Amino acid sequence: MDLSPKQIIQLAKKYNCRSIAFTYSEATTFYEYMFDISSLAHDEGIKTIYVSNGYISEKALLKLCSVLDAGSINLKSFSDEIYWKLNGCHLEPVLNTLKTLHQQGVWLEIINLIIPTYTDDYEMIKKMCNWITKNIGPDYPLHFSRFFPKYKLTKLPPTPVEVLLKAKSIAKKEGLHHVYVGNLPGECDKVICPNCQKAVIKRRGYSLLSVDIKEGKCRFCNQAVTGRWEIKI
Repeated sequence: MDLSPKQIIQLAKKYNCRSIAFTYSEATTFYEYMFDISSLAHDEGIKTIYVSNGYISEKALLKLCSVLDAGSINLKSFSDEIYWKLNGCHLEPVLNTLKTLHQQGVWLEIINLIIPTYTDDYEMIKKMCNWITKNIGPDYPLHFSRFFPKYKLTKLPPTPVEVLLKAKSIAKKEGLHHVYVGNLPGECDKVICPNCQKAVIKRRGYSLLSVDIKEGKCRFCNQAVTGRWEIKI
C-alpha cells in the first residue's frame, strides 16, 4: 500500500489504534516518513514507537525524540569486533542511542539476540547488563531472544534454552529488574514487582490475563513499577 502520513493517522483513528510502531524493516531508513507520521500522531494523542537497530546520528535522533514515546532497540552484541563481523557497524553509536533515548525521557526496551558462538559469552553478557544498569538504569526491560538458523547463519543451531535462562539469571544478578526471554513460549508472560516479587501483569501471548497495577504502582505492596501504563482489560 502507498499511504501518506495523513492517511496513516486516519486509519489509526478508524481502528482505534492507541499507538503506531515503526518496524520491519529498519525504521531509520524511512526516517522522514516516520517523523512526519509521528508529528501528526502526537497532535491526535496517538503514541509512537521506534523499533530499530539504534544506528542513527545523535542529531537525527534528538529531532525524532521530540515526537517519540518509546523505543525498542536491538543491542546486537557488547563486542565491537562481533558487531563489525555480523553487522558491518560499531557498538558505540548504538550505546549512544540508548543513552540519548533515556536522557530525552523516551521509554526504552532493549532486545539482545543470543547467537551461538557469537553472542552467547556469559562474561560479555554480564558486562552488557552492568553497563545497562549503570548508564540506563535497572527498570528498563531487557529481552533475550532465542536465535533460530536463518539466512546466512543456517549452519548454527538454535540457542539452547539453558543459555537463555542463564543469561536471564546473570542480568538479574547485575541488578536489572525486568528481564525476559523471547522466542520461547511461557517465558515472557509475567511482569514482576521489583519489591514484593509478585506478578503484577500476567499474559498469554498478546492477551492480558490479569493486571495488578494501579496508577503505576503494585496493588500488593504499593511499589512504583516503572513503565508507561494505560491498561484496560
